[in-house]
Amino acid sequence: MPSTTSPMISRPPTSPAPSTEEGSASAEPSLTDPSLIAPSLADQQRWLAVQRRDPAFDGLFWYSVKSTGVYCKPSCGARTPLRKNVAFHASGAAAEAAGFRPCKRCRPDLPPLQERQAQAIAQACRLIEAAEQAPATEDLAQAVGLSRYHFHRLFKAHTGLTPKAYGDARRAQRLRQQLASRASVTEAFYEAGFNSSGGFYAHRHADLGMKPTAYRHGGRGEKIRFAVAQCWLGALLVAATEQGICAVTLGEDAEVLVQQLQDRFAQAELAPGDAAFEQTLAQVLAALDDPQRGATLPLDVRGTAFQQRVWQALREIPPGVTLSYAELAARIGQPAAVRAVASACAHNEIALLIPCHRIVRQDGSPSGYRWGIERKAALLAREAVAQPPQPPQPPQPQSQP
Repeated sequence: MPSTTSPMISRPPTSPAPSTEEGSASAEPSLTDPSLIAPSLADQQRWLAVQRRDPAFDGLFWYSVKSTGVYCKPSCGARTPLRKNVAFHASGAAAEAAGFRPCKRCRPDLPPLQERQAQAIAQACRLIEAAEQAPATEDLAQAVGLSRYHFHRLFKAHTGLTPKAYGDARRAQRLRQQLASRASVTEAFYEAGFNSSGGFYAHRHADLGMKPTAYRHGGRGEKIRFAVAQCWLGALLVAATEQGICAVTLGEDAEVLVQQLQDRFAQAELAPGDAAFEQTLAQVLAALDDPQRGATLPLDVRGTAFQQRVWQALREIPPGVTLSYAELAARIGQPAAVRAVASACAHNEIALLIPCHRIVRQDGSPSGYRWGIERKAALLAREAVAQPPQPPQPPQPQSQP
């Protein structure tokens, strides 16, 4: 389930200085990180930021224009005023106390646009979560003061899901909670927000990954085979339903891995794998040295539509290649959903075959890994060494004199 917390807003880097009529850009005072120079920001630096309409300085100072009677943010797109008419202020309140009114173009009395958008989407998420029935997109857009099209686009950019898919995911979460506490499946699906049994049973596998009665009873009726082996990463457990592999976990202690599987499916019928299943285990072990060996194994993945999109994108990353969370988000067409992508990686239950270990920090260093950062680093190092060198390029033909 993607996070619904408002995303952190970072300020963009200072834009390069353009040349001026008076001289080259190198003759101007340099603008360093505004967060470092803000306490002693010189008026000339402020004026340069206004000339450049630099958004990195928004919130650090405001400027007023004597000839118009308004005050603005440094990034305001209005025509640049004459320097003699400009004064600088430490806050919007200080500018208003000096008798100036907020500019209607840049709205300096309001939070930055990105922050307002994030707040609007967070408010919409709260409305969806509080409603017994999923609100219509038009109603949500109206409630947060946006057009339907603009709201739909922003919601998907910030959460990685459409409003409908987000509502479905929240409904699925409520369904899991209700199945654990209600006396009957029928009572549970009505309490979770389904209007009819037909709608519920049409979505039951996508929401639960198994029959609702089986989920309600901790996997009762599910037949799950498993096997444990030792490998160079420690203990490795592979478990599968009739549909495919549902878990590949790593750890120090085989008994702990089995206990975790039992806790996850407390009422399922767990059975050691037979001779045929040993072949599946052998293929997963072989994938440690040759990841392509595991590419064709059938998987029984259980998650939201967004999580499955992320997991599918992970399977498409070649061995020896790493991506950042931001790059993975861009690959699935959701560049603003970095935190939701990270959450999907964290909820991956199938190590190696869904290679979330190939996702690293922006600087290339390994980030968190539910099976241990040391294992992640070892997997990445092994994959990097195992990749064959690129064939040399054929020599270019020499031109005849």
